[in-house]
Amino acid sequence: MTRITTFLTYNHQAEEAARLYISIFEDGKILDISPGPNGTVMSLTFELFGQRFFALNGGPSFKFSDGISLFVSCDTQAQIDNYWAKLTEGGREVQCGWLVDKFGVSWQIIPKILGELLGNSDREKAGRAMQAMLRMQKLDIAELQRAFDGR
Repeated sequence: MTRITTFLTYNHQAEEAARLYISIFEDGKILDISPGPNGTVMSLTFELFGQRFFALNGGPSFKFSDGISLFVSCDTQAQIDNYWAKLTEGGREVQCGWLVDKFGVSWQIIPKILGELLGNSDREKAGRAMQAMLRMQKLDIAELQRAFDGR
């Protein structure tokens, strides 16, 4: 079966990153490890929510950029808070639900309801939700809903 796999190239932290990610996301697991020189890990394959990722220790010439991000769709504020706290540790908060983890990988931690609010046919309500989102770093579902409702 043909499959597209996200390929992440780290300086030397591929295993550390994969182990962090599988500890954060409930069903994460390492599928395969390829050894490198002197007992180090050269690469590994891991899975988050059924999505496969390949991580390679490629050296310092590889850098992540904000041009690509990992998008996490969340059902609850508790999920957002949990993922946000763990992924920003040693990283940095950006804006509108975006963050960069300590390895330089960009993530979007987004509530599922955001698409409904911003895509609502009542453009005034959608605009209020958009303005609220633009003022946030970590997204707050209750605050987005309040803005949408005009409260």
